[in-house]
Amino acid sequence: MARILIVEDEDRIASFVAKGLRADGHVATTVGDGHSGLDEALSGGYDLVVLDIGLPGMDGFEVLDQLRSSGSRVPVVVLTARDSVTDTVAALETGADDYMPKPFRFAELLARIRLRLRQGQEGPAGREDAISVGEVTLDLRTRRATVGERQVDLSAREFTLAEIFMLNPGQVLSREQLLDHVWGFDFDPGSNVVDVYVGYLRKKFGASTIATVRGMGYRFDA
Repeated sequence: MARILIVEDEDRIASFVAKGLRADGHVATTVGDGHSGLDEALSGGYDLVVLDIGLPGMDGFEVLDQLRSSGSRVPVVVLTARDSVTDTVAALETGADDYMPKPFRFAELLARIRLRLRQGQEGPAGREDAISVGEVTLDLRTRRATVGERQVDLSAREFTLAEIFMLNPGQVLSREQLLDHVWGFDFDPGSNVVDVYVGYLRKKFGASTIATVRGMGYRFDA
C-alpha cells in the first residue's frame, strides 16, 4: 500500500484516478491547485505524486521545480494534456520521473506508478532510469530503445509493452495480462492486438527476443 497524492484540477479525472488507485490498495489524496499540491507534496507524507501541468495558481512545472529545489526526491508522474516534445523534455529535465499524456488508459498509468514505487523502495542508490535485458535497453526517462548500438523507434504502446516484458524477463505473460497492463480492462479480450504488437517488437528487437509459449502467452528471452 502506498500513499499517493493526485494534483489535478479536473474533478472527473482526479476522481477516476483516485478510485482506481484505491481499488489497487493504495491511499489516494486529491488536491486541485498548484499551491496546495506543493504544500502537500512537501509534507513528506506521500510515496508518489501524480501531477498535472495546467493547474490554477501555480502550474505543474513550477510545483515540480520548487519540489526538487527543496531536496524532495518523491517520485513524480506527470499526467497532462500537454504532449509536445518541448513539454515532455521540460518536465523530465525539471525532475519528473515519468510523463504520460492525456487521454490515457488507467492500466498503463498504474503500471508506471507501480514501477516508480518499486524503484523508490530500493532507495536512491538502487533507482534506475533504464532497463536492460540482453542487448535491449529501454531508457525510461527519454522513452527511447536501443538494441546493441542501434537505436530503435517505438510507438508509445510498443514501449509500454516492451517495458512490461523487460520488467519480467523469462516470465510467461498471458495475453490477458498484457491486455490489462498495456491496453486497459475495457479492451476486447478476443482481440489479436497483443499478437500484432509482439510481432512489431520482434521485428525491431530480433525474432528470438520474445518466445511464444503455446497455450500460455509470451516470454521475453533476450
